[in-house]
Amino acid sequence: MRAMIVREAGGPFILDEREIPEPGPGEIRISVEACGICHSDAFVKFGQFPGLELPRAPGHEVAGVVDALGEGVDAFAVGHRVGVGWHGGHCFKCNPCRRGDFINCVNAKIAGISYDGGYQEYMVCPWEAAARVPDELSPAEAAPLLCAGITTYNALRNSGARPGDLVAVQGVGGLGHLAIQFSNRMGFRTVAVSRGKDKEQLARDLGAHEYIDSKSADAVAELRKLGGANLILATAPNGKAIEGILNGLHGRGKLMLVAAAPDPISVNAFAMLTGKMIHGWPSGTAVDSEDTMSFAAFAGVRPQIEHFPLEAANEAFAKVMENTIRFRAVLDMAR
Repeated sequence: MRAMIVREAGGPFILDEREIPEPGPGEIRISVEACGICHSDAFVKFGQFPGLELPRAPGHEVAGVVDALGEGVDAFAVGHRVGVGWHGGHCFKCNPCRRGDFINCVNAKIAGISYDGGYQEYMVCPWEAAARVPDELSPAEAAPLLCAGITTYNALRNSGARPGDLVAVQGVGGLGHLAIQFSNRMGFRTVAVSRGKDKEQLARDLGAHEYIDSKSADAVAELRKLGGANLILATAPNGKAIEGILNGLHGRGKLMLVAAAPDPISVNAFAMLTGKMIHGWPSGTAVDSEDTMSFAAFAGVRPQIEHFPLEAANEAFAKVMENTIRFRAVLDMAR
């Protein structure tokens, strides 16, 4: 099989010819049909994740078909359509797992980091990492929903916001363009906040009821004119931008972080005393991925994607890092 791997930190993805792996006990093998490229794949590309072992094939937005079963696996059958996201397995034994908090498993695995991911034609993963893919979604459509999709959908449905509440989506990009769609379909009054007028029509087409150009207007003042946001979903990884929009919340509103900004966020403690909250949210487990894809399938939520063949992983990754992808890059094994 073909695989695009990182041999050394900072080096290019290299096309490698490998033997097709065999699943061990508790594992399944997936014939990969599509794999999204996420900004977090930089952890592998630049050797930045603690405990990472190279060489490694990255990829945690994987959609394909079960090709083989390891010993003891009865939750799936050969031919099932499945996907694998960031959460790549858990131990079932640690204290968080015993409480059902699998996303915080002490021994959690990450697809494409703990083991080889979807930048290859076949991959092996623990069975509990796999989510069933609805027939309504193509592999390329399903792939980004396993990271960008689950991250925004799961955050919104666990935010405490109720239908009719004002939800501001900060950023109209890889996460934001899905968050706007999910927010609209969930019944929230959806406000998109981004820099420049160029994304306004797109944001409205995706489902935004209002658009705020933070380049030409004060986003906080505009949100206050609307009564203040019950929820601000921060999808753009810019600490200053997130910090600047915090006061657009109403008195007991919540800022929910799903973008990992590299720079710190300063908070005025006095402004928080009204009851405002800042809350981070992880992506979710396989069952959350199933919920995300099922909702997307019937509600008409779809990622906007650019297709690349497997061998073009370097080009696709560069476009992701340069923020010139509109809006998700997908390695399509059929190309």
